[in-house]
Amino acid sequence: AGLHGQPGPQGSAGPQGFPGDTGDGSFVFVRHSQDTTTPQCPQRTAKLQDSGYSFMGIQGDTYAAHQDLGSSGSCLRRFNAMPFLFCDIGNSCHYASRNDYSYWLSTNEPMSASMAPFETRDIPSHLSRCVVCESPTPVFAIHSQSQRVPACPDGYDLLWTGYSFVFTSADGGRGDQQSLQSPGSCLEKYHDRPYFHCKDHSHCNYYPNMMTFYLATLDDYTGFEKPKVRTLKAGTQRQYISRCAVCHANLYKQTANGPSAFFAQVKKL
Repeated sequence: AGLHGQPGPQGSAGPQGFPGDTGDGSFVFVRHSQDTTTPQCPQRTAKLQDSGYSFMGIQGDTYAAHQDLGSSGSCLRRFNAMPFLFCDIGNSCHYASRNDYSYWLSTNEPMSASMAPFETRDIPSHLSRCVVCESPTPVFAIHSQSQRVPACPDGYDLLWTGYSFVFTSADGGRGDQQSLQSPGSCLEKYHDRPYFHCKDHSHCNYYPNMMTFYLATLDDYTGFEKPKVRTLKAGTQRQYISRCAVCHANLYKQTANGPSAFFAQVKKL
């Protein structure tokens, strides 16, 4: 056999390969039971964290910091009336030493007739549970501003329905606002007292200055007329609170037009 020759010149690039499979998306959201049972993650979603407690936020040194009820930060693994401490520039930190507050989503457990703070042993029965879930597609809320539960757009699955929750107000007029896009703005149950707050030393209760704001139903309005003053008595409130739905895209039945079809459906709501 003869000698090996020199390597030949590099060949030209081949044709572009076929696109690979699309990877799964990851969008984290929270579901709150508003009772003492652990909620389940909806179909086609996965559980990331076992049961936690529905945390709305804190108030410290007269400043408030709220949690989006649709985000994982609103589902704490452990409960404490004072889940935070503060540190000063003197390199010292202080716990449960001020008149600060924490806010929690509640169950429908009745308050005591005397309106006395809960006993420590009674707090669990007033405390909503939650679960952290993962969806392969974005999760969002839509609001009908009517008594009708809105339908998810074509190609999107319904995760749950509820009532359009906007924000709360308590001490000092400081409130806890929910983005109306977030699943946290669509609470599955209507409660007269959807949250309570705790002070130092586990003094938790529903207080008279606590208010809750919901989107109203506007079935009877054209949109450009003076609102009619009404006072809604117990048992009739649900008729005047907007309904909502939480949706996410179903990758298996998405419409051919994709996002444009979604926005066309939203305009019909």
